[in-house]
Amino acid sequence: MLTTAITTTRLQLRVLNPEDAPLLQTYLLKNRIHLAPWEPARDDSFFELEQCQQRLFSSCLNIETGQSLALAVFLKNSSQIIGTCNFSNIVRGIFQACHLGYAVDAESEGQGYMMEAVQAGIQHMFQQQGLHRIMANHVPENIRSASLLKRLGFEQEGVAKSYLKINGVWRDHVLNSLVNLAD
Repeated sequence: MLTTAITTTRLQLRVLNPEDAPLLQTYLLKNRIHLAPWEPARDDSFFELEQCQQRLFSSCLNIETGQSLALAVFLKNSSQIIGTCNFSNIVRGIFQACHLGYAVDAESEGQGYMMEAVQAGIQHMFQQQGLHRIMANHVPENIRSASLLKRLGFEQEGVAKSYLKINGVWRDHVLNSLVNLAD
């Protein structure tokens, strides 16, 4: 069982273990339509409890091997997931970098939770994990993500054409990065 947890003023970010699959399933089903424009196309099996459990098992293996850190976001003293903050594709050696992905529950938008969660996650990755660079990309019309990344200090580096297949369509993405200046 993995126990990485980060606490902020209003939130707790923690690793989900396979036994937390019902929590993940509830979050995903509740936000299926809300998140669809920003994610890969998902068939019905993606939302099944067994699939959630298997993904959490794989996620824990990736965390143990240092390839990623996937965190669920909760309000303090709550067992309901309100978002996710994931650091994936962690590369060590001379690169010391990763990709950031995040999502927030439809009912929790506009309350500053993602700013608080992602800021805490970045601090953890820079200070505890020793990373030098975090990259985050978004489709051009995702104004909320663009604004969040800008407020977090990310700099736009360019646009990648036909970068990821989002909701069934190859989409351009704005490429952003944040460098650990204290490094």
